[in-house]
Amino acid sequence: MFLRVLEIIFFLYFLSHIPITLMVDLQPLLPEHLYPSELKNLLQWYAAEFKDPMMMDPPFWFKSFVFCEAFVQLPFFPIAAYAFLKGGCKWIRTPAIIYSVHVATTLIPILSHVLFYNFPTAPHPGPQTLKERLTLVSIYAPYLIIPVMILLTMLFSSTYNSTSQKGNTSSKSKKQR
Repeated sequence: MFLRVLEIIFFLYFLSHIPITLMVDLQPLLPEHLYPSELKNLLQWYAAEFKDPMMMDPPFWFKSFVFCEAFVQLPFFPIAAYAFLKGGCKWIRTPAIIYSVHVATTLIPILSHVLFYNFPTAPHPGPQTLKERLTLVSIYAPYLIIPVMILLTMLFSSTYNSTSQKGNTSSKSKKQR
């Protein structure tokens, strides 16, 4: 039952990530004319409200993460959403491990940047106070926490981990013969 709850959480995570990526996250990477003014305004509101200048004027290293999100992660989102909605799909294990390690690895520098970088106050103000920094960290944190949960599920769940006790026992007994 607990595994099924996790699978539904993972399904919702991947399903929700598709429109978020297409409508918001890719804006710093793609030409401005591809987005209607409502989506550009949404990004500007988000960046101002949560003091996230990386989305308005992204450093080159951040753009490289957005590039990976566009061309590596985005194609994986519907596949993963399907697998976790269906549940128990052992074939998703290796791709999910690769995805979760990749995303967790990109979030470490992002969170470090948010917590420790001395952001300018103009033209796109970044977080200045600890409260503002922690608020922005709370926006990014689910994109670290859920991939780590996916990784742990893929590594330690008997449903997804292909090396079961029964399989190990039978291979050991074959070696002894």
